[in-house]
Amino acid sequence: MPTSSSAMLPGMSRKLSAKPRITIVGAGNLANALAHALREAGYEIEQIVSQLQPASLRRARRLAREVGASAAITSRGRIQSEVVWFCVPDRAIAATANFLAASADWSGKVALHSSGALASDELAALRSRGATIASVHPLMTFVPGSRPSLAGVPFAIEGDSAAVRVARRIVKNLGGRAYSLQKEDKAAYHAWGTFASPLLTALLVAGEHVAAAAGIERKAAKKMILPLVRQTVANYAALEAAQAFSGPIIRGDIETVKRHLHTLRRFPLAQDVYLSLAQAALAYLPGKNKSALVRALKSSARNRRGS
Repeated sequence: MPTSSSAMLPGMSRKLSAKPRITIVGAGNLANALAHALREAGYEIEQIVSQLQPASLRRARRLAREVGASAAITSRGRIQSEVVWFCVPDRAIAATANFLAASADWSGKVALHSSGALASDELAALRSRGATIASVHPLMTFVPGSRPSLAGVPFAIEGDSAAVRVARRIVKNLGGRAYSLQKEDKAAYHAWGTFASPLLTALLVAGEHVAAAAGIERKAAKKMILPLVRQTVANYAALEAAQAFSGPIIRGDIETVKRHLHTLRRFPLAQDVYLSLAQAALAYLPGKNKSALVRALKSSARNRRGS
């Protein structure tokens, strides 16, 4: 006897539906941005699952209200959604998956996590109970008070083929760009992303301390440097890196570099950053008088170690 196309056998997942119901585990910065983006893309957010701690539960309840979901506690929730997306810190992914393994019939469900450094295998406890699993990492920064658009954002995906297919469809609906990544390459991939955002922030903050040596207060320094930073990023985006590179190294201005290194002795951490980046510039980018510049940098590094 033929059945309706919407009928499902017991334990069967709705994972093949165009826009499956989604439960998000976690209520931090990523979860917040992702939940809103999914809702705007037409997905039903069924639950926001959090820990019992008061602050976590408050965030979960607030986010659930905003996206029309219910808030649940990890120790009490029963998960019905076809897709469960883990947005918890890396160190907690495997433990949270293990803890939630008994909270649902995982047969046919899709479990995703969004660690940039860890592979989908962190969710192995759910695979053993019938789920297909994948890691889905947006190459974007998420901080309090900011909810970036996911349109155009690259998402690195690896995992079981069935889960990858579902993840790719979700990313497409979010306006993102999905691409495959091998699990053994995830640490290098995440290190690359760390250069582009958190370490870039660290570089700019180190620069604020150097600005103080020029008599420029840190808040003013931040405002003053932004046009330069924006134009540098615009040049990098529009041109080849070699064409976007400027300053004393490309000119081979050894005396200026030596003056920089001399004044930076008062700021040992900033001097270390300068030395490392200057060495990278000499290795990867064009410049004049490279041999002499290398010697100057090595000399400064030796003096730094000997001080």
